[in-house]
Amino acid sequence: MIGLLGTKLGMTQVYDSEGKIAPVTVLQVGPCPILQVRNLEKDKYHAVQLGYLEKPRRKATRAESGHVSAKMTSKRRTENKKPLTPKAEVEPPRHIREFRLAAAPTQQVGEVLTVDKVFADVRKVDVVGTSKGRGFSGVMKRHNYKGLRRSHGVKKGSRQRGSIASNASNRGSGRPKKGIRMAGQYGNAQVTSRNLEVVKYDAENHILLVRGAVPGPTGGFIIVRPTRKKTRPQPAK
Repeated sequence: MIGLLGTKLGMTQVYDSEGKIAPVTVLQVGPCPILQVRNLEKDKYHAVQLGYLEKPRRKATRAESGHVSAKMTSKRRTENKKPLTPKAEVEPPRHIREFRLAAAPTQQVGEVLTVDKVFADVRKVDVVGTSKGRGFSGVMKRHNYKGLRRSHGVKKGSRQRGSIASNASNRGSGRPKKGIRMAGQYGNAQVTSRNLEVVKYDAENHILLVRGAVPGPTGGFIIVRPTRKKTRPQPAK
């Protein structure tokens, strides 16, 4: 299923037709031009490659410019009269992502996808973003540990995790278990918020409102796609 690339703008509250309030995250998605269409014969899979946000041409490499415009094609290829792949003829984008498809897409290179074309009939979406980086954090912040007692004898150790190994649980090896929760890098990882409800969209301003929170800071890059979460069939009453 094709999705869109966008930016997280922040959170707010809106009212529905029944007067109920809904906490929503404001996302600016698209417009996303199609840069490349991959097919089964040439690439061994079906996919659509999208771009988002224009990059100044002076900051783009020759490869990035040639990927989206035929004007940057080498003279050797032009003189040999080799068939050129279709180009979108747009400015080099800042972000490029692919969406794999189960069948051959009907869209063509150069077509611009907007929020009303992709999410007009979609009720639930998945939002992929990068969580806020919190650096090297302890176990209380990273894993929600309780910590040790703040009593007499616990000297500067109230935020420690305690013992990390035991002979009983490790069969006499004395080594910590694999995957034990300890202090370390927290955040700055890809996170997917699944099955978020689409409250409304504004096609003119490329705005999409989804119920609930979305990973990442304000202004962070996000990917929005129709949800892949399957709902369980309800038992018949």
